[in-house]
Amino acid sequence: MSVDLEHYLVVGAILFATGLYLALAKRNFVGVLMGIELMFNAANLTFVAFSRFVQSDDPLSGHVFVIFAITVAAAEAATALALAVLLYRVRDTIDVDRIDLLRW
Repeated sequence: MSVDLEHYLVVGAILFATGLYLALAKRNFVGVLMGIELMFNAANLTFVAFSRFVQSDDPLSGHVFVIFAITVAAAEAATALALAVLLYRVRDTIDVDRIDLLRW
């Protein structure tokens, strides 16, 4: 049995669905961030799978796109964690439902 493109796409869809569930169901800011990062990783997996299995003139274009996506995801995670620390200092909670910045 060989691993085909469909297998990678199914795993990517499962990862994306799990990340979407985490991002929508969790009330904790860090849990929401983990869900978003899981969705980024699912998208990266599908980019690499398409780059591997689809014939093109430039076979490394999918890998290069993934490198840029990982860089953006790392910057997003650092910024979001800095915001979480700031919100915890100001509001004493990282519960997404209890964060209301317009009301002091």
